[in-house]
Amino acid sequence: MTYHWVDCEAAFIAQRYDRIAGLIGLFDWLFFVPPHLRKRAAARLNLAAGARVLEIGCGTGRNFPFLRDAVGPAGKIYGVDLSTGMLRKAHELCERERWTNVELTQCDAAEYIPCEPLDGIIFGLSYNTMPHHLTVLRHAWKQLRPGGRIVIIDGKLPSGLGGKLILPFSIWLMKNTMLGNPFIKPWNDLAALAEDFAMEEFLFGSWYVCWGSKPAQPHISEPVEQLIAAE
Repeated sequence: MTYHWVDCEAAFIAQRYDRIAGLIGLFDWLFFVPPHLRKRAAARLNLAAGARVLEIGCGTGRNFPFLRDAVGPAGKIYGVDLSTGMLRKAHELCERERWTNVELTQCDAAEYIPCEPLDGIIFGLSYNTMPHHLTVLRHAWKQLRPGGRIVIIDGKLPSGLGGKLILPFSIWLMKNTMLGNPFIKPWNDLAALAEDFAMEEFLFGSWYVCWGSKPAQPHISEPVEQLIAAE
């Protein structure tokens, strides 16, 4: 039997996440998200104090504590999400923690442009929910400074027979909860762009963190044609 995934419209995705915004902590438990996964992903960004970082699909801000630890009070955290309900929870978190260096924006991530170059970008359990994920990734790549790093964390089907056996249930579960396309392979998308690409898996290959860096700009002495090709 062949299985297919049908992408949803952006408005439908936003409405779904508006409804489940208060349940994200429960879903972390339901889907067996490894407790250390978010902290591990933030560490893989390799951010220094004072750095500028963007989370695409920031949701309720569950990654913010780890990003905040990385960049410190002098750094800046940008968060973008399509769902107003999720961002409302994120705003509440920032106010509760008195974080003044977090800027949240409600929009399509493919249209978001920060006011400064970014040192790091993270897709926190969001890449597979975006039907136009390649467009978003390439747009984000342009906002990243040379030497900056992109990190993607998400769930995936384990390799081999186990993944094939749970595929029908995974499709049903995603359609009724997070709307994450189980057929997407974000690590391949990122590896095609980045240098120093790496990936690690957890819980028998059902969760992963992958990351890669944007190549440094060519030396000023290189021909103009090479400069254009590297952009």
